[in-house]
Amino acid sequence: MTAVRAGRSLISLSLGVGLILTACTGGHSTGGGSPSASHPVTIASFDFVESEILAQLYAQALQAKGYPVRLLLDAGTRELLQPALAEGLVDLVPEYSGSALSFLSLGARRASSNVELTHQALLEALDPSAAVALASAPAQDANAVVVTQATADRYGLATISDLSDVASTLTFGGPPECPQRPLCLLGLKNVYGLTFAESIGLDTGGTLTLQALRAGSIDVALMFTTDPAIAAEHLVVLTDDRGLQPAENVTPVVRQAVLTQYGSAFTYAVDAVSARLTTSELQLLIGRVSLAGDPARLVAAQWLKDQGLT
Repeated sequence: MTAVRAGRSLISLSLGVGLILTACTGGHSTGGGSPSASHPVTIASFDFVESEILAQLYAQALQAKGYPVRLLLDAGTRELLQPALAEGLVDLVPEYSGSALSFLSLGARRASSNVELTHQALLEALDPSAAVALASAPAQDANAVVVTQATADRYGLATISDLSDVASTLTFGGPPECPQRPLCLLGLKNVYGLTFAESIGLDTGGTLTLQALRAGSIDVALMFTTDPAIAAEHLVVLTDDRGLQPAENVTPVVRQAVLTQYGSAFTYAVDAVSARLTTSELQLLIGRVSLAGDPARLVAAQWLKDQGLT
């Protein structure tokens, strides 16, 4: 989940942590029958659909292995959940490696496009006595520079570098804050030398951006790699051939106390979900929820069953 999404409204930290504490002590448990059922593993999601799906996947996979689990969905932003994780109010958060690294290091360490190096840096940024980053999934929710198939064919576009000869004639659409963001227009100019004929502030990878791209009001758009519209609309994601965007692999961050309590079998159960989760798979899951309207709980359950994890 890239830095462009940082514009989500923040919840007061003191109030938010209090709400989480209330939810954790009074919420329902999806586990049962375990000697540890009175102390379930609390899995929290950020405040958007994709994160809810991820929380459901990990929670249901663990529940199927007999672990007591409590879900805390739509709990808020990273500014809320990371302190809650540190305080032991939640136990597992499906994170995004690059964004988590930037947050924990207060921006001092910038993630690279290298998945392994970013994961290692995240491990170092976390307090190992408090929380650990488990294996990253192949799935990434990163910024994507997107064009229609017709535009790609017209200009012979496959990589972002291919825009260099035509950007000055094209219109770019993305979040209103895009011109000032190092991973958006500012980065496209500094890393790729791209200056577009016009830049239109729309929304953060949402319906306005998609509608403008579909209607031809913009030629190039900033979207997210897990957006189901990319596949549904047969859009083309231009390869980030100069590595502007950091690795943003889905990465479960878990309290060390939980890993100590449950041992390697717990880690294996979480890693098994991550290993099978690709960007295209996550796109499909999000599409079933946000486009088809199916409940995230049922979508997650079916995927886990199909993958032989439940």
